[in-house]
Amino acid sequence: MLRRAAAVLALIVLLAVVLPLLAAGGFLLWLRHDQTPHSGSLALPGLQSPVEILRDAHAVPHIFAASEHDAYMALGYAHAQDRLWQMETMRRAGAGRLSELFGLRAGDWTLRLDRTMRTLGIYAQAEASFDVLPPEVQEAFTAYAAGVNGYLATRIEPLPIEFQILQHSPEPWRPADSLVWGKLMALQLSANYRDELLRARLLRTLSPEQVDELLPRDPPGSPVTLSASGRSGSPGRPGHKAFDFAGLDLDGILEALPDLGFDTASNEWALTGQRTRTGKPIIANDPHLGLEAPILWYLARIVTPDFTIAGATAPGVPVHLLGHNGRVAWGFTTTHSDTQDLFIERIDPQDPSRYLTPDGPKPFVTRTETIRIAGQPDETLTVRETRHGPVLTPLEGADATPEGHVLALAFPGLSPKDTSAAALYRLNHAADAEAAREALFLHVAPQQNIVYADVGGRLGFMAPALVPVRAAGDGRVPVPGWTGEYDWTGYLPFEALPQAIDPPSGQFVNANNAVVGPDYPHFLGADWPDPSRARRIVEMLGDKRHSVEDVLAQQMDIVSPAARDLLPLMLKVPVRDGLAAEAVGQLRDWDGRMRRDRPEPLIFNWWLRELVRTLYADELGDAFPRYWDLRPRAVHRALTDSRHWCDDLTTAAAESCADALSSSLKAALSRLQERHGPQLVAWRWGNEHKAALQHRILGRLPVLDQLFDLSIETDGGIFTVNRGTSPVRDPESPFAHVHGSGLRAVYDLADLSNSRFIIATGQSGNPLSPHWGDLVRMWRDGGTLRLAGDRGTLASAGASILTLSPASEKAP
Repeated sequence: MLRRAAAVLALIVLLAVVLPLLAAGGFLLWLRHDQTPHSGSLALPGLQSPVEILRDAHAVPHIFAASEHDAYMALGYAHAQDRLWQMETMRRAGAGRLSELFGLRAGDWTLRLDRTMRTLGIYAQAEASFDVLPPEVQEAFTAYAAGVNGYLATRIEPLPIEFQILQHSPEPWRPADSLVWGKLMALQLSANYRDELLRARLLRTLSPEQVDELLPRDPPGSPVTLSASGRSGSPGRPGHKAFDFAGLDLDGILEALPDLGFDTASNEWALTGQRTRTGKPIIANDPHLGLEAPILWYLARIVTPDFTIAGATAPGVPVHLLGHNGRVAWGFTTTHSDTQDLFIERIDPQDPSRYLTPDGPKPFVTRTETIRIAGQPDETLTVRETRHGPVLTPLEGADATPEGHVLALAFPGLSPKDTSAAALYRLNHAADAEAAREALFLHVAPQQNIVYADVGGRLGFMAPALVPVRAAGDGRVPVPGWTGEYDWTGYLPFEALPQAIDPPSGQFVNANNAVVGPDYPHFLGADWPDPSRARRIVEMLGDKRHSVEDVLAQQMDIVSPAARDLLPLMLKVPVRDGLAAEAVGQLRDWDGRMRRDRPEPLIFNWWLRELVRTLYADELGDAFPRYWDLRPRAVHRALTDSRHWCDDLTTAAAESCADALSSSLKAALSRLQERHGPQLVAWRWGNEHKAALQHRILGRLPVLDQLFDLSIETDGGIFTVNRGTSPVRDPESPFAHVHGSGLRAVYDLADLSNSRFIIATGQSGNPLSPHWGDLVRMWRDGGTLRLAGDRGTLASAGASILTLSPASEKAP
């Protein structure tokens, strides 16, 4: 009987475990065997002449074409070959159609995002924007779409694994599918409407003075990108005006609106020839966005008889977002200006289909949206718009506004006449620095800090966008919309936007710090992100000359100015012996470098996290979780000028800052012992700080989540130049590296073929490809690639060659 039972058990194991694994293995082997071919030849309908795509050792495509039309077609083909699933989810996110694929399998996040995209009308605006683009830009987007569709029509390999799992086939690609990417980025990088809601939430229970202490201005001497000396006092800003937010369900609104991710990061610095060893400008740029696998970026190079461009693209978009064209190079960071306002609209009490304006009641503009949800009934959404913009409320689960009111969003990025794509196209084609500046006239949103330089030696800075001019107010809180008092009266003229050429200091530095100082005559915004990274970059640059290698090393800098600023205050904590004394001893000898193999970054960051909770959770109550971050400027102020925050209002005693430091250190060390064991010397920052390079779908499936996970321990932290932003309020992984420089680039204007690039994962979006994650360690450790070489040089180095021929010709 025992033998029979063992045999039955073995059969059960075989049926339940082994056979499914073998089937899964066979499925994966089939997909691996049938990967997209990078060599050979095929006919592509719509081509005018043959095109060659040479992929180098890291699968970066170098596209050699006889015309731009054919080059853009080939880029669309290459993007579809390597990143089709990424393209599919991007366009569906912008169109509010993710729930068609995912249903409610992973909660309601896709449905909330779909509702928001439909309410804002993102895809419809992308469609309308195509009609206002110049003909040559329309041609580029149309040719690119033809290339994507050519791949869908001619492929012989199976669709990527994600399509197989969901049993989904993609629809033909349209130019609007490419344009919606820019709309999504504008929304994410301009999303200060969430800041307005948070500030309003804080003002409900705190005084304006207390809120200013929680969200303090830059300290004196902080770097300002455009000032004569490169440093200035903090830009002035209007004070808070008292509003009654009692009727606003601010927590409900924040919960119902999807979080589009971090919007605070990116670095760029640019040096004139006087500050470089080559005598020509050097530009460093590393834009920071959410990390995932595959990464947002895709490297590519195009060569035609009249046009060359190399750098970073986004799959789904034909133009290069960052790069050089052999004559001009450029880089971007986000300005963090205030280009969004929330207006509280009052509904006409006599007619709920109308709302009040200074000129009398006006009807809401309405439309109906139908959201399909896999496995569920369709959802019908009635969208309303006012003269200010789309109405965000009511929201599911939130009685958001006082009875008889709704909340509307004003944002230039929602314009159907958005010509930002034309600005990028013309920047791609700029012959010199002046042409680059002129191209940016067409940029609408998001506002970006753009450095650019040409091979002649000119260096410029421009912050283009439509920036609103307000009749009153500073845009930091929702305002009444029915009075007209806070209406926008227009936009800043192009010539009034922040800009400069060939700075006397020989450098432009921006790491999302203040762009202008108090002498700037116009209002861009009231709040700027922490200036620590900019301060460190200015410190490293000094007044010396620098090489490309110097600048590459600067991009990898891991010194935390926040740690160096705060530790002298935090180390005043009273300790006697034991683990606390050991931890304080380690921090006293620490140089502030956020090394993944050391315990000090882990102790400092966890202590600061607990200190923020100790200082502010009692006063903020239910609002604290949304405020919770490391907040070095606020903490510095609390430990020096505003010590009243150290007192715990939940106790009868009057706690001092020493008490706050002691209790927060104790709490931090207790959590670290739980997570990393009793031996402090064995703790490592890298155990917590890992770049989250995970696949959004496969990362949720057992076995496959481990098989295809590219996550890796990294140096750096939230306040280092080599930045790794973390979800501090997350109870499970508060220091995971979820946001950072998925792309780094350095441009050498003395020899643009010597420019360097790196992305965080690999070129392929296929987890079974050797190029799925072949760049991860190189990215982590500071390695780079050059995108250069003629056809012969690339071929002799072993590049694969894919020849695309017009469909009317017989493929060779």
